[in-house]
Amino acid sequence: MCQRNQTFNHRLEALQQRIQLACSQSGRDPDRVRLLAVSKTRPAAQVSALAEQGQRSFGENYVDEAVEKIAALSAQALSWHFIGPIQSNKTRQIAENFDWVESVDREKIARRLADQRPSGSSPLNVLIQVNLDDEGQKAGCRPDQITDLAQFIMQRPELQLRGLMAIPAPREHSDEQRKIFAQLKTLFDTLAQDYPGIDTISAGMSGDLEAAIAEGSTQIRVGTDLFGPRG
Repeated sequence: MCQRNQTFNHRLEALQQRIQLACSQSGRDPDRVRLLAVSKTRPAAQVSALAEQGQRSFGENYVDEAVEKIAALSAQALSWHFIGPIQSNKTRQIAENFDWVESVDREKIARRLADQRPSGSSPLNVLIQVNLDDEGQKAGCRPDQITDLAQFIMQRPELQLRGLMAIPAPREHSDEQRKIFAQLKTLFDTLAQDYPGIDTISAGMSGDLEAAIAEGSTQIRVGTDLFGPRG
């Protein structure tokens, strides 16, 4: 194994151990918590090296950059998640190239993704992004908008509603972190009463993944701890 691959292997193993420990401490099954590698700004070669260590799911924020990587790595059969804010003029590229979209926050975007999903493709997995802290500069719908958006998504066969995503504002203490993730879990449980097929809470990053796992997150999003500092 070359030195670069050893480095990726060690980082991945360390993060997996951290997730397993967090699951053990909170009574969670580690098989129910997935890892999404945030690969924005990382070259295709680094994504490929991490994929060779067993990581299969990657998250991207920038459409043009991501589409190039998806094409370059198509032979590796990876799962690609779009996790950034969505501009209307980018929905076609997203609908045509991604497996998941985690940042749907309004009906207009959901409609465009459905209309532009290629015929014959499997339904596009969709998460509704929720703005838990009502931050004006951050994407995401308000909690009271989830129901209407979910109803629209479920009407479109080109889309498959899978759950909720959030990027809470940073909290200094673990009890504060857990409180905001608990709010997200409550919103998910409420939505699941109407749509029992949903299965994903995408929440938690390197600084707060323990709190997110303790409160029910099923997918953790991590970048630098896997890829290393940006050069």
